Amino acid sequence: MIIYIHGFNSSSASLKAQQLQHWLAARGRAHEWVCPDLPDRPLSAIALLSDLIEQAPTPPKLIGSSLGGFYATYLASQYAVKAALVNPAIHPGLLLRPLLGSVQQHWHDEGTYTFTQAHEDDLIAMDQLSPANPHNLLVLLENGDKTLDWRDATSYYREAHQLIFQGGNHGFTRFLDVLDLIDRF
Repeated sequence: MIIYIHGFNSSSASLKAQQLQHWLAARGRAHEWVCPDLPDRPLSAIALLSDLIEQAPTPPKLIGSSLGGFYATYLASQYAVKAALVNPAIHPGLLLRPLLGSVQQHWHDEGTYTFTQAHEDDLIAMDQLSPANPHNLLVLLENGDKTLDWRDATSYYREAHQLIFQGGNHGFTRFLDVLDLIDRF
């Protein structure tokens, strides 16, 4: 089982989630794809993902993008599973603080919610000074990401496996190119 964890305000309809689903299907492994549409509240999202991990017949692999990379880091520390982190968010409680009180629009549907202090508190509660079990983490970064500073991730994940690509963007343009590597990790 591979659990894809989407980013902030995203969903299972995201480009990378769909690319992974098609990549697995082309290899006769469509049944391995799991990508829940996560609740807006971070602790609710973690509870949902934790249930999926605990119910999996074998330890799943996690792939997390942006905020999903933060969630995957947290879950990898809790369950000692492997995780590939794609342009992961570092300390998102602080990063998203300027959004307090703002109405957020989901990327792939008409849903909205207000980003509150409770959202920030959830994120801060899950934050780690450094990632646990860094040997279980594969960090994939494109240094053309204008949303998150890739250097923050290289520093934070300094003990983890890292690949840094020139150019690209926050969406990680090379995702299809690294799926074989992620699969073997």
